[in-house]
Order: sequence, then C-alpha cells, then structure tokens
Amino acid sequence: MALFKKKNYIRINPNRAGDQSSVKKPAVPDNMWAKCPCCKRTLYTKDMGAEKVCPYCGYSFRIGAWERLALTVDEKSFEEWDTELVTKDPLDFPGYLDKIAMMQEKTELHEAVLTGKAKIDGQEIGIGVMDANFIMGSMGTVVGEKITRLFERATEQRLSVIIFTASGGARMQEGIFSLMQMAKISGALKRHSNAGLLYITVLTDPTTGGVTASFAMDGDVIIAEPQSLIGFAGRRVIEQTIRQELPDDFQKAEFLLDHGFVDKIVPRNQLQEELSKLIKIHTMKGWK
Repeated sequence: MALFKKKNYIRINPNRAGDQSSVKKPAVPDNMWAKCPCCKRTLYTKDMGAEKVCPYCGYSFRIGAWERLALTVDEKSFEEWDTELVTKDPLDFPGYLDKIAMMQEKTELHEAVLTGKAKIDGQEIGIGVMDANFIMGSMGTVVGEKITRLFERATEQRLSVIIFTASGGARMQEGIFSLMQMAKISGALKRHSNAGLLYITVLTDPTTGGVTASFAMDGDVIIAEPQSLIGFAGRRVIEQTIRQELPDDFQKAEFLLDHGFVDKIVPRNQLQEELSKLIKIHTMKGWK
C-alpha cells in the first residue's frame, strides 16, 4: 500500500530556487559566431580568417579601415595624412558633434575615411579607405576635403591612387555642404587623371548614394568585392518609382559586372596581388 501513498512530486525550497547568485553561467565571448547575410549559415568567426570571408559562399564581411589597411599595404608603410581636420558642424545639427566624438572613440578614426601614403609590394601609392562603421561611411565636409587633398598630393608626387569605398552616401547632418563634396572631389580627380596617373576604385559593401554617383565610379579600373551592395537609390525607392519588381541580384556586384559597370570582381584574399599587378603595369608602360 506504501506504493500508492508515495507522492509523485518533490518539494522545492523557494528561497533556494530564487537565489541564483551562486550559480555560475558559462561565459561566451562576444563576436564568437556570425551569420552570413548571403548564404544564411551560422559561422564560427575564427573559420573566416583575418579576411573575414564566408568559407561557404565567399561573402566578404564588412571590415574596418584599419583592418583593410593591414590586409592591403606593406607592413608599417602607411603614413596618414590630414588627421587634424574636423567638421565645423555647418548646420549646427543637434547632437552631431557628440556623435562624431563617440564614433572616434569606437572606431579609432578621426573621420569616416583614412587617407595617406603607403606601399604595396614596395610600390608607393596614395590610398583612401572608407569605414562604414563611422556614421555609415557617410560623406561630409571632412571626408570630401581629405579625399580631395589625397588626389592633390598624389598629383604633386605623381602617385597612383587606390580608394576603397564603403558608404551610405552624403551625410544628412551637413546637408548641401556634403553634396558639394561630389563636385570638389571630381575636380581634383580630373586633374590627377590629366597628369596621366592611375586611379583604382575598390567597391566594397555597401557603396551607395553620392559616393557611387561621384568618385566611386570614376576609376580607370573599377574592382568590386563579391556580393557587395552597390547602387545609388535604395531598392524599394526604385521599385515604387518605376512600379516594377527588380531582379533578386539587383545592385549586387555580380549584377553590375554583367551590365558593364564594374571591370572585375576580386575576392578579398586576392586583392593585394591584383592591385600590385595593376600598379606595376602602369608604372612600366604608362597610362595615357
């Protein structure tokens, strides 16, 4: 009879159940896993290597400007230019300067682009690297001035220029002043081109807006990373304007290559070699 009197539950001490302070939770490091936006697989970040490329589909994850430099130029060859430039906040936009300060601390950058002089396989070049982590790589007065000065110095020193683009377009906090940078940069770029010097653009994810409409598409050679988003207006805006459904791969690097907007798609781990070859060809035979 004891079998039927046995209770089919256990008592829990409510005080003990509520006290979780002594229970150690396993610590999982931040950024240990990532999800590929292209193939949707969950990836162990160490499997992507320093290049941060999906081992399954080849998608190139977004990387910062300093990471990009480390993968591209010779070690300790980079000399940064124009670090003292700061925005004057021409529109007195609320909270703008505080946001700039926060981004500077977070990214270790002065602005959304790094510019300077470096070497690739011992060949001296002028280089600009945009960083989408800094207010989405948006182009304001400082970004425009730094890139303009990059072309001007490269023209004086007869250097080829390489720019890695990554931007959401013009910076809304600076309004019309940001849009004016498109023409200013294009003027300096034209003088660099008139001097018979090489300009290579590498379009990375994302390259959009006023950056696409100006210096990103003005390169003598236009390279793109695989699966990069490249365009001007957003997909939904275009579909609503033309009242048509766009292809799934619209504004992807591969779509642009098929339609003649890009010269070549180069995987990230082959970029340094490809750039070195192009610079050597120009140095030996000229570009006129």
